[in-house]
Amino acid sequence: MRIWMVAAAAATAVASVVAASYVSLSAVAAVTAVLILVGAIGWPHLLGVPAKKTQSTVMAMSALAATATAYTAPDSEYLRWMPIAAALGLGAVFLIQLFRGTGQSLRLESTLGVGVGVFLVCLGSGWVAADQLSVNAGNTGMMLVTGISVMIALAVSLLPWPDRIVAPLGTVLAATAGPLGAILFTDVPGLAAGIVGAISGAVIVCTRRLLLAREAPLNVAAALSVGVAPILVIGSLVYFLEKLLTA
Repeated sequence: MRIWMVAAAAATAVASVVAASYVSLSAVAAVTAVLILVGAIGWPHLLGVPAKKTQSTVMAMSALAATATAYTAPDSEYLRWMPIAAALGLGAVFLIQLFRGTGQSLRLESTLGVGVGVFLVCLGSGWVAADQLSVNAGNTGMMLVTGISVMIALAVSLLPWPDRIVAPLGTVLAATAGPLGAILFTDVPGLAAGIVGAISGAVIVCTRRLLLAREAPLNVAAALSVGVAPILVIGSLVYFLEKLLTA
């Protein structure tokens, strides 16, 4: 049941981002902000660490700051401030552990796990940056191609087959769906669409592997966070790949 909930959260997340890209940049920023909040609130529940509200707040604030700078940044500098926002968030995570005092439980786990979470949610700002690139101007081509590839990978990830089959199958089908979607619906170059599709699919099937390897149960907040996390990560991957492949 948990994999279905996670897949539904991921599908809703990527569909919302793609749909928002057809509305306006502000809509993409708003959707990204909501996904960041979902990811940040559930991440400490996934880790099972103390001080959940405080650490969720740090994660959310750093990622929202990265998104705001991507939204307001001048041309070609959309993610310039994202590493700084992530670094400040990581510093705040360390301060939280210091304020908790010595001898507190799960200090190392909280520092490492929430530090990774800060970086993951900050990567979501890449969706706002990607929507401003020329390849997405007008018909938001690469955003749509990415969404199609992710949906295919999610569908494959639901198959009750071993990872040695699902992982390569999901990656290959996502890579194939990218160029097909580009040919049918956009003017995005087929090679670029295929590479973006393959990498997006790889992120999804890797998340499936991590989820199935986890033995502890997930509550609703944790499941939603796991679902939106790979979508947030794909945001920055898409941005950098678009700049590299379509420049």
